[in-house]
Amino acid sequence: MSDLLERLRQRGWRLTPQRRVVAEVLRGDHVHLSAEAVHDLAQQRLPEISLATVYNTLKELVSLGEVAEVTAGDGPKRFDPNVGGSHQHLVCVRCNDLLDVKPQGEQELDLPPEERHGYQLLDVRVLFRGVCPACLEAPAP
Repeated sequence: MSDLLERLRQRGWRLTPQRRVVAEVLRGDHVHLSAEAVHDLAQQRLPEISLATVYNTLKELVSLGEVAEVTAGDGPKRFDPNVGGSHQHLVCVRCNDLLDVKPQGEQELDLPPEERHGYQLLDVRVLFRGVCPACLEAPAP
């Protein structure tokens, strides 16, 4: 996966200080932050950044195809900068930790024509649910 900031530079996307800090916050492996979490981290680097600016920047990044919106169970939408390769997600049902995973057999997963109801399939999204090691060690709520 190439770095989001570098991908945006290559596209010639105008990198204002606000856009730059949002892209910097979305850096790394297994990054799946809510807009509010992006805002909190961005404010540490650029205190004057508004939540509206974060939402607008994320919306633009999604429309460019540089960030994907992920809905995984309860809670807010999250934003995934890992759009370069096929992957699915693994979520902890207790703490909502979210990881990228590459399952085996994904290529064989298909929907028979009679179950497609006339739809043209574009892709497959699978959400694996479980309990992470930290939550397994902690008492259930």
